[in-house]
Amino acid sequence: MSRGFGVTAGLDPEIASPLAGRCQELGYSSMWSNDHPGAKGLETLAEYAKGADRIDLGVAVIALDRQSPDEIATDIERLGIDKGRLWLGLGAGFTEKPLTTMREALPGLREALPGIRLVLAAMGPKMCAFGGAEWDGVFFNWITPEFAAKARGWVEEGAREAGREPPTVLGYVRTAVGAEAEERLAKDESFYRDMHQGYRNHFDRQGAPEGTVGVAGENESVVQAGLSGYRALDVVVVRALASATIEDMSALAEAAAPGD
Repeated sequence: MSRGFGVTAGLDPEIASPLAGRCQELGYSSMWSNDHPGAKGLETLAEYAKGADRIDLGVAVIALDRQSPDEIATDIERLGIDKGRLWLGLGAGFTEKPLTTMREALPGLREALPGIRLVLAAMGPKMCAFGGAEWDGVFFNWITPEFAAKARGWVEEGAREAGREPPTVLGYVRTAVGAEAEERLAKDESFYRDMHQGYRNHFDRQGAPEGTVGVAGENESVVQAGLSGYRALDVVVVRALASATIEDMSALAEAAAPGD
């Protein structure tokens, strides 16, 4: 199990680049950004690349109801992102038939984005199995350790039925440390619970009390203990819940850093 570090897209370049350098020093295997209507995750990755020259770069996830494969390919070329370092997470967004959307999109994605590791955003059993059968990776979001293990089983079943080795399983784990850490986690979770029915169903499926899906602790030892529970993930991406300053982001990165 390796560990990545993730921040919301649009982080100030003067913070993103040195933060990536610090995370590389701390032993993180990758730097991640989400993607949203107000900022492109790939642009944040380009800033990470200026500060970290070795570790992988990932965006999770770009919604295909907002950006086409050709638009994504154009951005990658424009920004000069090293395709060999890139994990490209993709999801259906707010489409009515997400599984059908992603099945139909995959051939075009392979054609437009050759040589790039394509990662499927998945929550339910059918999407996880599809990821296991045909994608380079499967990305989970808002998961308990127990649900991560169950969802990994769906991925592995899909791979087994397709006669291939399971792809890499990755996932965001919202993480907060210090004073009011639990409040920050609960606030972020509440935002997603109210976003749309798919997320509400996802949280209900897990059965975890509200405000507890992720890791929140006063100090490093509590954070490390919480992150260690996500053994079902090949890559745990620490999704930072901290003020967008180099001091606060670095403090969280240090508290959640991978061990030797």
